Amino acid sequence: MERWENRVAVVTGASSGIGAAIAKYLAKNKLVTVNLDINMEGYKALLAEVNAEVRKRMHHIKCNVRKEDEINAAFREIEKKYGPVAVLVNNAGVLGDSFLLSENNSGEMLKVLETNLLAAVYCTREAFRSMKANDIDGHVFMISSISGHNVPIMPNNPLNLYPPTKFALRALTEMYRQEFLSQNTKIKVTCISPGGVKANLLNHPGNIAPPLPTELNADTIADLLIYCLQTQPDVQIHDVIIKPMGKSVC
Repeated sequence: MERWENRVAVVTGASSGIGAAIAKYLAKNKLVTVNLDINMEGYKALLAEVNAEVRKRMHHIKCNVRKEDEINAAFREIEKKYGPVAVLVNNAGVLGDSFLLSENNSGEMLKVLETNLLAAVYCTREAFRSMKANDIDGHVFMISSISGHNVPIMPNNPLNLYPPTKFALRALTEMYRQEFLSQNTKIKVTCISPGGVKANLLNHPGNIAPPLPTELNADTIADLLIYCLQTQPDVQIHDVIIKPMGKSVC
């Protein structure tokens, strides 16, 4: 991990869950981490979990990742305050609270689409601009989901556009791989698709399904991301599924 020390890593939605675990692990590995999220209180709670040395490497910029102009402004602020971006983790994601066939749910569907997919597009564009301009062989991560491989059967729970957006992140991963190559860069892109994770989106108030029999810990996802970062320059882990042991369908 030495080559990543003091480099800037941007994580969207790092105020809780998988994103929080990833931000903490990156900072512990001596990267300067910046959380883009509208939830500042959650990130303050995260800071209380780490020691002073790690805490000084963890930063937060209030940013609604559904808004392109706020993302663009945040990346300009990051470069000015902390330096060029070397790692981007597109983690922000939400579930909808309505079924696709529900009436008057256009706003709900747009929220899921903007948060889960368009935010990743805007952030990756800005991160790439920073990496390219500063000749950085960076790494972009897409945090997808097992539901981006197989749509789960959950008839009583509104998944809304969540599975389609997670399928799209996997498609984006290959598209970015090709574009990074065509731009004569060595920037890597990795898609991570977790199965059931403790305290993840499936535990939101609108979900009435029982808990999964076995679930991953968010720290496990963060550990996998660190492993991907440590690969040799000529190795790219492109698309990986990580599931909990046991009988869980996820």
